Amino acid sequence: MEIPGSGYVVVGALVVFFGWLTVKYARRLVTVARMMRSGTRTTGTCVRVETEPYNRSDATRHFFAFRTADGRDVEFEDLAGWSLKEGTEVTVAYDPRDPGRTATIAGRGSWPPVLQSLALVAGCGMATLGFTAVFVYQVIGGN
Repeated sequence: MEIPGSGYVVVGALVVFFGWLTVKYARRLVTVARMMRSGTRTTGTCVRVETEPYNRSDATRHFFAFRTADGRDVEFEDLAGWSLKEGTEVTVAYDPRDPGRTATIAGRGSWPPVLQSLALVAGCGMATLGFTAVFVYQVIGGN
């Protein structure tokens, strides 16, 4: 038994979800690019690496900490390569007006920070466009 309109709801929800992710990562891309170009730089440390159950390598979260020029301690999560371990020193770029929201690792391994964010925007953007095309096709008359 099929529920009428359920296909529209599922595909519509996927469009909204991937659209939201695209906007989120696009905003982060702009922040990262701005910090890499003109952010204040300091030394930070990888303070914690968390893995999801079953140690899936794609589910590793890296947390970093640094001290701002005015003495505030800031901890943030950022994308990082699998080779970064707890205690590793890194260079952090940030905006002194809002270090917690703008901090990024400046050079974190094989991919430059801007390219990592750009890859996320491109991937989520393509998923949004693909699901939007499926949704429009369903609405116009396809099944």
